[in-house]
Amino acid sequence: LGISPPLFHHPSHPKTKMFDLPLRPLKDTIFTPLCTYIPSPIKPLHITLLAFISGLISCYILAFPSSTSLQPKHINSTLPLVFWILNRALDCLDGALARHRGTSSELGGFLDLLGDFIVYSLLPISIAYGTSSSASPSSSVPSYGGETGDKGVWLAVAVLEATFHVNNFVLFYVAALVEKVGADLKGQKEDSDGKGERKKAEDGGKGDKERRRKELTSVSMRPAVIEGFESGVIFTLMIMFPRWIEWLSWMMAGLVAVGIGQRTVWVVRALS
Repeated sequence: LGISPPLFHHPSHPKTKMFDLPLRPLKDTIFTPLCTYIPSPIKPLHITLLAFISGLISCYILAFPSSTSLQPKHINSTLPLVFWILNRALDCLDGALARHRGTSSELGGFLDLLGDFIVYSLLPISIAYGTSSSASPSSSVPSYGGETGDKGVWLAVAVLEATFHVNNFVLFYVAALVEKVGADLKGQKEDSDGKGERKKAEDGGKGDKERRRKELTSVSMRPAVIEGFESGVIFTLMIMFPRWIEWLSWMMAGLVAVGIGQRTVWVVRALS
């Protein structure tokens, strides 16, 4: 969910400043020194795998609290919170270690994002399922396991998951456009051996594609109203207060929807 800062700016684009950028130096300050203590046989991909497993364990405990040593009727957030924080810490550490050793790779970035997306998608579902299955009809806590009581929760989670899906489509479609326009520019450069009017026409088309490439790159790397830090805070609140899952899901879905709207406007401007 986190997006990097824009490399290029357009005067008509509003500049959204959230927490991810200011916190990056702090994150590097914390995790980079730890890299010197990690044995050389441990690779960044190993840490990525551990982060993914930690996230899955957190989701499992949230979904099936009665299968652990937790209280059967109410979800104890301590253990899943520990594994969630471990997931976030290891997610920061794998990238820091890769940069520290100069071993950053496209595969590492892909697997890191894949693990994040899976855990992010499972967390709200796990919490909703756990609260539904652990609620007691005689409990003073509102039950989400009745005939109609859980519909609001599952609707909120479904809408949240839908916003994730649409947001990811926007981001990846823009990234694909950036690659396509970049490839077209490279092809034009290799084939532009003509002169005179043909050369001018090619230069004009190349200039327009270069402008679009820069604009699209700006969109694909542009901050939105909710990014990695804000998402992490909301997910942490969901784990700590699972009975708030419905309202937190609606809030997060609204913020993601605003981000989708922002990026859609920027895409339209870039392609116009």
